[in-house]
Amino acid sequence: MSEATNQNAARPEESKSTSDSDPTRPDSLDKNEASDGAEKREGKYWIGFDLGGTKIQCTLFDNELKQVDFKRRRTKSELGEKGLLERIASTIERLLDDCDISKKQLAGIGIGCPGPVEWEKGIVRVAVNLGWENVDVADFLKKRFDCDVEVLNDVDAGVYGEYVAGAAKGSRTAVGIFPGTGIGGGCVYAGEIMRGKVLTCMEIGHAKINGSSRLGGSGMRGTLETEASRLSVASEISKLAYRGEAPYLLEHSGTDIREIRSKAISEAIENGDKEVKRVLEEACEMIGYAVANTVLMICPDVVVLGGGLVEAMPDLFEEMVGKVARKHVFECYRDEFKVKIAKLGDDAGTVGAASWVKRMAEK
Repeated sequence: MSEATNQNAARPEESKSTSDSDPTRPDSLDKNEASDGAEKREGKYWIGFDLGGTKIQCTLFDNELKQVDFKRRRTKSELGEKGLLERIASTIERLLDDCDISKKQLAGIGIGCPGPVEWEKGIVRVAVNLGWENVDVADFLKKRFDCDVEVLNDVDAGVYGEYVAGAAKGSRTAVGIFPGTGIGGGCVYAGEIMRGKVLTCMEIGHAKINGSSRLGGSGMRGTLETEASRLSVASEISKLAYRGEAPYLLEHSGTDIREIRSKAISEAIENGDKEVKRVLEEACEMIGYAVANTVLMICPDVVVLGGGLVEAMPDLFEEMVGKVARKHVFECYRDEFKVKIAKLGDDAGTVGAASWVKRMAEK
């Protein structure tokens, strides 16, 4: 790791990669040997950027899409539109400086953003958690860096990452479902990210799944998100804790849904809170129905489940979602798809964004 990188590691709001390779990473994520700063790097490089509601991750890849280095920071959406765009750009510039890469060597930037994206123009139509409406991300970054820019929906980027280097590698068509605060969805169909004529799509979390009266943030009721997101699960089991039906959860997390994170849910189930397990199984059932509906419509060969809730209980999700989905499709489809757990974790979005911009630039 270079001297500049070590200096930046002291910044409390940022986290940096280390020079140690992780043997569990897919080949395309292997980290190059760290530069000693004595020689300037040569060749073309690509940026994959994941813009989240609470954190951002910026990763530099070489021309073979091997990871060189990365930087994580808090998002700070309170900065407003202009302030956050500047923060995105400064994060990229700092990473380039740390790795001794000039802007002229930067071939392209792929960035995944929350919410619907006008993908040809690179405009984020709306990102509620960021307070954005009609933000022209592509134009800003092109002017700042003079390189190719692709703006993707963040879940599309994550699913494409799993498609090229993770759980769906080698598949023809992959669908991703990621339960979190909400539920995100994405699809890579025969190698192409599935999108509409103008906007990104696969908003599977807002698809109606039953007649429930539960109201979601979208203003719709009975959607996959209102029935199976982490927020929905936390809301239901907080009531159990309040009524004394989830004693372990009550003792260790209380009844405040802000404190009931994915790990807390997993630990409550492991320590005998049977009613918590029942609620989670009901959420898995709803996701299983969504998978079955998707299989009947587009027959993906891989369905990837990801996000913190899934990562905390991978075996339960993989087994139950797969079982429910197979029960609710024609028999001829039952062996035509696999339900898998995402492999790339926080790297999925940056891998997918960088891979996509490189692919589009080299078409």
